[in-house]
Amino acid sequence: MSFEIHLSGHVKSVVDQTLPGLVADLVASGVTASDATLWGDGAEAEASQRLGWVDAVSVSRPLVAEIVALRAELNAQGVTRVVLAGMGGSSLAPEVIAQTAGVPLVILDSTAPGQVLAAIDGDSESGGLAETVLVVSSKSGSTVETDSAKRAFEAAWRDLGIDPSGRIVVVTDPGSPLDAAARADGYRVFNADPTVGGRYSALTAFGLVPTGLAGADISELLDEAEASLLEVAIDSPDNPALVLAAAIAGGSPRRDKLGLVTDGTHIVGLPDWIEQLVAESTGKEGTGILPVVLLPVSPEVESAPADLQVVRFVDEANQFHFRERHEGEILVSGSLGGQFIVWEYATAIAGRMLGINPFDQPDVESAKTATRGLLDARPVPAAPAFTAEGVEVRVSDPELAASGTVAGVLDALWARLPEDGYVAIQAYVDRLSLPQLEGLRELVAADSGRPATFGWGPRFLHSTGQYHKGGPANGVFLQILERTDIDLEIPGRPFTFGQLIEAQAAGDASVLADGHGRPVVTLTLTDPQIEVLALFEAAQ
Repeated sequence: MSFEIHLSGHVKSVVDQTLPGLVADLVASGVTASDATLWGDGAEAEASQRLGWVDAVSVSRPLVAEIVALRAELNAQGVTRVVLAGMGGSSLAPEVIAQTAGVPLVILDSTAPGQVLAAIDGDSESGGLAETVLVVSSKSGSTVETDSAKRAFEAAWRDLGIDPSGRIVVVTDPGSPLDAAARADGYRVFNADPTVGGRYSALTAFGLVPTGLAGADISELLDEAEASLLEVAIDSPDNPALVLAAAIAGGSPRRDKLGLVTDGTHIVGLPDWIEQLVAESTGKEGTGILPVVLLPVSPEVESAPADLQVVRFVDEANQFHFRERHEGEILVSGSLGGQFIVWEYATAIAGRMLGINPFDQPDVESAKTATRGLLDARPVPAAPAFTAEGVEVRVSDPELAASGTVAGVLDALWARLPEDGYVAIQAYVDRLSLPQLEGLRELVAADSGRPATFGWGPRFLHSTGQYHKGGPANGVFLQILERTDIDLEIPGRPFTFGQLIEAQAAGDASVLADGHGRPVVTLTLTDPQIEVLALFEAAQ
């Protein structure tokens, strides 16, 4: 399938004005040649170590046979269930690949105790722990969520009398703490290219190992990507990456919010991967592009705000049909491998257009530092401003709680929105038991009258969390937590999974409110299955 972009209306005018400069500056061939000077003097040192993704297809080819052989070896032992412990780019790309390929892959990118236990226990359909292999993916080798999951699985296998050394596959950078420890423990290790940042790693070992073990055709995925490499490397107005970069980062005034809509495509979940790629790459130095994952019937699609540009993903066969119906949108079709390549190129080029370094994440560490401080100090949680209908309400500013009702608090939070603002909903809950919570996004967008994003915590801390702190100061934040009797020890750690996720939420709230002056409301559901209904009513 070829990669195709169709433009109309305002966005076509923007691209027509912007594209000639990108072609004349030889930007596409510069990226292909790994020219680290493209992003300016301040970014050159980082860029020189982060452009390996340009060559990911050729570098990753030798991995395919090794992964396929390991899958056959595991299956011969009756090990057929694959669980991936990873965060951010280490989990989002594999999730898209597996879902699109229709192969079972359990994603563990949470510290919610119930979600961790479900990943360990398995079920009668997919198999239990005895049939499971765990892929532990961490570029740095020190990701607390991934390390905690690894410890919990190791203990569970030992309780069954199973040696974890035959059940854990590690993907990490060479020389990382995890690399050394895994080899010492006898685990199978795949080293990834250290010159590829996590969010650009879809076509490296981070994307290929877990999905290949799950049964996806990763050779075909690389073939798709290779075909698009020929298109994105040339300095031409037909280059889809240049067109896409111009469309999402061009114009004055620039539409700095990007609505991502899946509508009539075989690719499943791509907007979630694009969200972390674009938000973390561009959201810094007070600027950025905010991706907003939408449904075809979302309020922002039905009546798009002036600062939001809609991107609609369709299959090539549906292009003509959608062209007639969606004037002013960016219509995109292409293979999954092609989407990965084009969006990576376009995002890097958009960073150049915005004048920022698209390869660093300077504000991600702040929430991790705050979390570590809370886990060390274990302060008594702040008392709620009030409790209504079983929902505990905490606020960054007492004035937000003046109404004494959940609905009133939400109205007060929306009142803090500037004209170009957005709402970020952050759910630190077990998403397996509360999947309906994601539907809150539609209600909040309609009630607030502004674009709303939804992130499962702590996953989003490794992606859009960068934009929240480093991007424009126009967001308001709604955290949703849960009280639960379910908890799980983390072997070798002085805290539990429940204490970890609570500290992650509190740490991020403190950084947003105290460090960046962002309004934050935290709602804790004391009986989640009941109070979630009250929350939905309040949001209407």
